[in-house]
Amino acid sequence: MSSYSPAETAEKSGFSIDTLRYYEKIGLLAGIARNASGRRVFSDDDLAWLWMLRCLRGTGMPIAEMLRFSELARGGDETVQERLELLEAHDRRVEERIAALRTQQEQIKMKIGFYREAATICDAAPAPN
Repeated sequence: MSSYSPAETAEKSGFSIDTLRYYEKIGLLAGIARNASGRRVFSDDDLAWLWMLRCLRGTGMPIAEMLRFSELARGGDETVQERLELLEAHDRRVEERIAALRTQQEQIKMKIGFYREAATICDAAPAPN
């Protein structure tokens, strides 16, 4: 198994070193190993967890809900059903956001069409003398 410094982990995960520290402080990252000099050392498993956190955060899950998911994940097999329900609820919210974005995108596309037509008309108009 590979190990990574905080800087390498930040680069690979896309989180800043400050965010990594914060996530560890609040409990989103638990059990981060330390080397002989006391510096944090991240594993492949830590990176995989960070990718999950990036996904959850990127899809709008609030930190409090991410903390609940993290607690449940540390709870072992007996929390699988609760984790499933939490992720399904989040997935429904993501679907709702995607639908709203698609509706808004259609309005933007209509406006783009309007301006393309206006630009064509302006380009076809004779130049003033």
